Amino acid sequence: MKTTVQQLSEKLATEEAVQFVKTGFETHLKEQLSLLKVSAPTVVLHGTGINDDLNGIERPVSFPIKSMQERRAEVVQSLAKWKRLRLKEYELEPGFGIVTDMKALRPDEDLGPLHSISVDQWDWEKVMSPEERHLDFLKQQVSRIYKALLETEAAVASSYPLLTPFLPSEITFLHAEDLLKQYPHLTPKQREDRAAKEFGAVFLTGIGGQLESGEAHDGRAPDYDDWSTPTSATTKGLNGDILVWHPVLEQAFELSSMGIRVDAEVLEEQLKLRQAEGRKELFYHSELLKGSLPQTIGGGIGQSRLCMFLLRKKHIGEVQVSIWPEAMKQEMAGAGIFLL
Repeated sequence: MKTTVQQLSEKLATEEAVQFVKTGFETHLKEQLSLLKVSAPTVVLHGTGINDDLNGIERPVSFPIKSMQERRAEVVQSLAKWKRLRLKEYELEPGFGIVTDMKALRPDEDLGPLHSISVDQWDWEKVMSPEERHLDFLKQQVSRIYKALLETEAAVASSYPLLTPFLPSEITFLHAEDLLKQYPHLTPKQREDRAAKEFGAVFLTGIGGQLESGEAHDGRAPDYDDWSTPTSATTKGLNGDILVWHPVLEQAFELSSMGIRVDAEVLEEQLKLRQAEGRKELFYHSELLKGSLPQTIGGGIGQSRLCMFLLRKKHIGEVQVSIWPEAMKQEMAGAGIFLL
């Protein structure tokens, strides 16, 4: 399908707006969390435990390295563990951290308006003291990230007057257990839709651990976020997702996954719960278990996701170059949505 002059103009305007959003948000994020920008790897070595397995089922892209006796490397899926190792090298004090542009490949994603095989996010990690391993500290950091989001939304509205701000002034904190009790007959995603529509912006804690019903709201690997530490008589988890209501798609829209990272005791417990104790022999896990790594908090914030949200786009392919099935491109074009 031939691109018209108007379509080309719209794409170029979107490209410019995407860079505006990314530059602005990164500046505000660094200020709010006291982060330094660093470089990031695109690959890590297989068998070290450094690469993240996300929900535990996603397959990383891997390949042999000729100059290293065919040792296999993996394209990163996220950098939660790598960042913690890097913070050990930098010897930063509590209260300071790093942020990087993470580019990943996730070939097991189901392609659609919200998901691409190409992942781009601000991966950040911050040193904290062991005494700060509690829910209030997590909420403080979430509120700082949300402030950076509000500042970026205001800047976008100032430069693009048609994009009126609509986020609430504060983010609401909920636990997955709360949503389960309120909407017991809905799926986890349907519960997220209800909460996001009601409050506009939600930080949902308790992601990965088992709820009272025996189910988990969503999956999390056992070796980066802490999803098992009790936070009340009925709730667990020092991690969560930032969800907002997308007014164009009319659904909950995840912008970030983050949390306080496991310490040695929590790692032992979560590996046991997931029957993954064999990982303790891997380099990353052994370093953590012997106390060689700093206590940190961190997460990933979707770059294309944030642009899609603030620029009111219906498909992630409008703000990110990736690979799409031809049938999907034709369908989107028929609806007036042109993918980059």
